[in-house]
Amino acid sequence: MYHTPVLLHESVSGLSIHPQGIYVDVTFGGGGHAKAILNELDGGRLIAFDQDDDAAINAPDDPRFTFIPQNFRYMRNFLMLHNAGQVDGILADLGVSSYQIDKAEKGFSTRFDGKLDMRMDQNNPLDARTVVNDYEQEELKGILAKYGEIQFAGRMAAAICNYRSNKQITSTFQLKEAVERLLPRGKENKVMAQLFQALRIEVNQEIEVLKAFLVQTVNCLKPGGRLVVISYHSLEDRQVKNFMKAGNFEGEIEKDFYGNPITPFKVISRKVIVASESEIEQNSRARSARMRIAEKK
Repeated sequence: MYHTPVLLHESVSGLSIHPQGIYVDVTFGGGGHAKAILNELDGGRLIAFDQDDDAAINAPDDPRFTFIPQNFRYMRNFLMLHNAGQVDGILADLGVSSYQIDKAEKGFSTRFDGKLDMRMDQNNPLDARTVVNDYEQEELKGILAKYGEIQFAGRMAAAICNYRSNKQITSTFQLKEAVERLLPRGKENKVMAQLFQALRIEVNQEIEVLKAFLVQTVNCLKPGGRLVVISYHSLEDRQVKNFMKAGNFEGEIEKDFYGNPITPFKVISRKVIVASESEIEQNSRARSARMRIAEKK
């Protein structure tokens, strides 16, 4: 079972759908958001991307729908290939689906013992096992600090290197065993989630992919077209916020000779949009969701 779509009403509403427009869902997954978008279309089209082979089984048999089994970092090329050079709206629901987390063999979850994989695309030559066994200690420390925001990243990297000097770390539970003694009491699950997040981001190059995608949205959206992005951790949200505000990842607004700001977007969501308490009660994944909306100038 794929996850229940997060912020479903808010995200579809944020796209401000024209029934005859062309829309893109770059993280198709279980197809929950896509189905809601299709319900709003009358003569329009929806193009969806997902690099996970399992997502293809959810593709609806609908002449208005096109499924592209690719990473959304290649969005612009494939949109041009499908005669959709500029579109009316783009939706991205970032992060890992509940379906992927619940499949032990994908290695995304701290709850199940599975092989240390964490690849969203099975053709990716880099997996989490390679990262924890082959990366130098300093490189590991950098990833844990930057992508996991782990305060004692140095000690954790050392513990992993110490464990692997005796035997390869091949499973999620072995990785837990390697760092167990470092976990602060009462915060074990939180720190393990940070560790897994760091490895997942490294394996799938998530920050680089997000940046490449955001840059492409400027040319892929028509003037007045909407960009809606749902993120699940501060690293992603910061990139999205800065890009929507300034058209760059530093968040520094450039100005022309007359002092007018040069920005590709008008920010629609002045404050970040979060899930309601009732949605969080029904779907715990919604707790960390942060949604932002911008309109192409």
